[in-house]
Amino acid sequence: MEMEPLLTTIFVMGVMIAIGALIGKRMPLTHDSRQLMITLIVNVGLPCIILHGLFQLPMTRELLLQIFIVFGLAFLLSCLGVFLGFCAARLQGVSMKKACEMAVVSGFGNTGTIGLPLCAALFGPKGAVLAAVFDAGMDLCLWTLGVMLLQEKRRVTLAGLKSLVNIPMMAIVLGLLLASLGLTPPPAPIKQLTATLAAIASPMAMIYIGMLLFDYLRQKRPLAISRMGAPLGIKLAVYPIAAALLITIFPLSREIVQVVAVQVAMPTIAIAPIVFARYGADEELAAMMTVFSTLLSLVTIPLVMMVNHMFL
Repeated sequence: MEMEPLLTTIFVMGVMIAIGALIGKRMPLTHDSRQLMITLIVNVGLPCIILHGLFQLPMTRELLLQIFIVFGLAFLLSCLGVFLGFCAARLQGVSMKKACEMAVVSGFGNTGTIGLPLCAALFGPKGAVLAAVFDAGMDLCLWTLGVMLLQEKRRVTLAGLKSLVNIPMMAIVLGLLLASLGLTPPPAPIKQLTATLAAIASPMAMIYIGMLLFDYLRQKRPLAISRMGAPLGIKLAVYPIAAALLITIFPLSREIVQVVAVQVAMPTIAIAPIVFARYGADEELAAMMTVFSTLLSLVTIPLVMMVNHMFL
């Protein structure tokens, strides 16, 4: 992977996050404004990135095979991240409940609002499609294994599985169906519409993250560094490097390896505080991990990619 495009993209993302923080300072997020931003990003921007990518790719057996491989890798590698986070927490001597919480914030990354636009910028339409599939596989792991770890009674709930039915997931299914039926590319107006709306996803996502980060930091919630050191180290360094090295063992295409290497380097998933609150877990830990891992990831993503570049 060429480092210059990655560094340029990370720099641009960092600037957009800073702009979001400045906007958040003058116009703090309200419930309504937060819902509006989430709706535009998740229900408009990200699905259009997925559809725009699929509209530009011929649906071949090779691409279908890559999609299934990436989906499976996403699930398995998310399990690896959770396992590494759990082991690190237990070595610290924390309780089983706390170890499970630390495992979740260590294993699940922001592969949607950050990873998907980043892969689209670095690898083009195919990178966007594979990144979206990776996000879908990680979501499946989150709402099964992740939710079980956060509950006192270990079980998969119907409510959790319902969360898998969302507009980005529907965009993947619809795009694959249309491509498989030979109905792509679509008419020019539809193609231009998805391309235009896809372009809003990354700027809006970064600005929203900046506003969200400022909102969390403004509350000045105290949190012992000792509680965050291990999950931060696992999420941003140990897990992405271990996962990237692991996939080099298998005869995978360079496109898959590059997309997976970027996705596993993402910071803690943005909805972690919501999921933790929903299942009575430590919402404060989830919120602070989201904040600090996102800030640190602007530095760690290029560093991890440089380490991986020696082996990929």
